[in-house]
Amino acid sequence: MEERHDLAQMLGGLSLFADLSHPELEAVAHTFSEEWFSKDQRILRQGFTGTGFYVIADGDAAVRLNGKEIAKLARGDFFGEISILLDEPPTADVVALGPLRCLVLPGPATKSFLETNPKVMFRLLQAEAMRLRNALRW
Repeated sequence: MEERHDLAQMLGGLSLFADLSHPELEAVAHTFSEEWFSKDQRILRQGFTGTGFYVIADGDAAVRLNGKEIAKLARGDFFGEISILLDEPPTADVVALGPLRCLVLPGPATKSFLETNPKVMFRLLQAEAMRLRNALRW
């Protein structure tokens, strides 16, 4: 029980969940599972596999498109949402750069989670808009 309370506190420090009340954070802590990945472990594979929504709790990951690193992700960043929202294979590889701990929500549960948590959905939409803006900058 204490472990989920600590997880709820940690979630409150991440921008994606910053607008949630303490009871909402507690509920989110019970919704996500935790997964650990080792250095160089591929979590998502471009064009092939990807079945979850991942939020980085600790560690760093690389986003690689056709083998070329295009971004680094760190604590509080998330990935996997595009393939879930579009019901398509991942658009890039995501690889752990060292020990990586993620909070994971299975793909089929993501839609209902976002509908139940509109504050999180809005933060996710803002982050996607920033990613798109940054990709379109020349």
